[in-house]
Amino acid sequence: MKIFIAGLPFEVEEAELRAVFGDFGVVKSLRIIKDRETGKSRGFGFVEMPNDDEAKEAIKNMNGGDYNGSKITVKVAEDKPNDGQSRGFSRGGGGRGGYNR
Repeated sequence: MKIFIAGLPFEVEEAELRAVFGDFGVVKSLRIIKDRETGKSRGFGFVEMPNDDEAKEAIKNMNGGDYNGSKITVKVAEDKPNDGQSRGFSRGGGGRGGYNR
């Protein structure tokens, strides 16, 4: 199960978060999303846990909780629709080159 985490303090590292979720079970993967230009955390990330029961337990215990002074949101990650929107393409067209003709 893939889990979405929001409201993370910007200084939290992946190893620390992996250890926290590891208290609930096996963590298959974990990624804190970072700004492309600065490399700094954007305050959210994803955890993948192969056992759904362990993932649900982590969600139940962590959602709305305090993590290093920040209230975090922890929930099942929603799949992005695969309609071109997730890659930044719009169906309406126009203006993508930085100027309009």
